Amino acid sequence: MESSSSGNGDDCHVKPKKQALGWFEWGRGWYSIIWEFLFQRISASHLENPLRLPPLPGLTCIVTGSTSGIGLSTARQLAEAGAHVVMAVRKTKLAHELIHEWQRERSGDFPPLNVEVMELDLLSLDSVVRFAEAWNARLGPLHVLINNAGIFSIGEPQRFSKDGYEEHLQVNHLAPALLSLLLLPSLIRGSPSRIINVNSIMHSVGCVDTEDMNVTSGRKKYTSLVGYANSKLAQIKFCSILHKRVPAEAGINVMCVSPGIVHTNVTCRQGIFRRSL
Repeated sequence: MESSSSGNGDDCHVKPKKQALGWFEWGRGWYSIIWEFLFQRISASHLENPLRLPPLPGLTCIVTGSTSGIGLSTARQLAEAGAHVVMAVRKTKLAHELIHEWQRERSGDFPPLNVEVMELDLLSLDSVVRFAEAWNARLGPLHVLINNAGIFSIGEPQRFSKDGYEEHLQVNHLAPALLSLLLLPSLIRGSPSRIINVNSIMHSVGCVDTEDMNVTSGRKKYTSLVGYANSKLAQIKFCSILHKRVPAEAGINVMCVSPGIVHTNVTCRQGIFRRSL
């Protein structure tokens, strides 16, 4: 890259792009991860588990990856609080079975849960587009989009989606980002609304190289940890940019949340959607 010159003849050098963490940043990131792993339970001991939700009638929520882990619990609690919940999942049959089970377990005179299932495969950007088009065609409001689905294929070799992207990058960042952008019209209709991205403390050891998002250049060795951490950091960066660029009058709040160390099937080698640390 050529450097530009200032008016006084001095060269203005462009700062080289960062391609890896320095030792201090790497150490600080792992310190945060270890601290959360060791002391999370203590720091959260004063919280009610599970936290009770207020009545949420009239609220429409889309929850991705809601057939297991955090997404499953989130979808069920929102539905039991009276919200209209859309389970955006790849395994639609399993989602219908879960809804039937939730309904069966409710006793007394409780009204039926307002839950529906729509197919969404984050390993296919075409699937994301079809989902968003189908939802936006309803011309109804969307109050909450919870981008929960994610993968962490621990110890697995590098794999790519049919769209040509490294799988962690696509499922944890690109597909949720695309979904968020495509659903903006519905979120505006539901204003005040919010986009909630379930992130991970592992983002603190990630490094986003915009010229090598797939980690294929050879500048850095790929591991599943590298793919996962980088994708989670990319998600945070995207959320920050989107939050700044959405006009305040749109009434859409964009945020990332870290669930901490949660006992889910994130470390399983089988299956595709696994919730993050």
